[in-house]
Amino acid sequence: MPAKLNNIPVRLLNTMQPDAPGTLISNTTEKGKIKAVAAKDNIVSIKIKSGRMLLAYGFLRKVFEIFESYQTPIDMVTTSEVGVSVTIDNRKHLEKIVNDLKKYGTVTVDDDMEIICVVGDLEWDNVGFEARIVNALKDIPVRMISYGGSNYNVSLLIKGEDKKRALQALSNYLFNN
Repeated sequence: MPAKLNNIPVRLLNTMQPDAPGTLISNTTEKGKIKAVAAKDNIVSIKIKSGRMLLAYGFLRKVFEIFESYQTPIDMVTTSEVGVSVTIDNRKHLEKIVNDLKKYGTVTVDDDMEIICVVGDLEWDNVGFEARIVNALKDIPVRMISYGGSNYNVSLLIKGEDKKRALQALSNYLFNN
C-alpha cells in the first residue's frame, strides 16, 4: 500500500526463473494485458450449503459475522442460490468457526489449497481473457473462481498439489503464446 500511495514501482520476480527480469508493478496499466501470475499458499476453503439460503436475506451477513467474531479475514467469496464458499489463510479458530457455521447448514472444509491470482488489465469488457485463463487450466481441477471485485485480478482456488502445474500452465499459455 505505501508503494501504491507514493507511486513507487515494485518488481515481482519469478521464483521458478530467478534470473528472469520479472514484472514491474506500478500505478500505470497496459490496456488489455495480463502482467503476472502469483500464488498464495496454505489456504483453507469452507463451503456452507443451506436450503434456508434460497430466497433468504441476512444469510451472508450471519456467515460473515462469524468470521468477524473470530477476527479471521476472508480472501475469496463465491455464492450460489443455496450456498457460499469462502477461503481463509488463518486456521487459528477454524474449529470454532466451523462449529458456528453448522447452525446455518452443511459445512465442508478443504485443506491444503492454493489461491492462484492472474493480474493485469482485466476489465470485464476486455473480451477473451477469462477463456484464456480457464483454457490454460483445462487439465487442473478448479474449486473456485473469483472475479469482479477488482478490474485487475482473477483468483482461482486449486489443490496445493496442483500449484506448480497450474503456475507453469498459466505462464506458458498466457506469456509464451
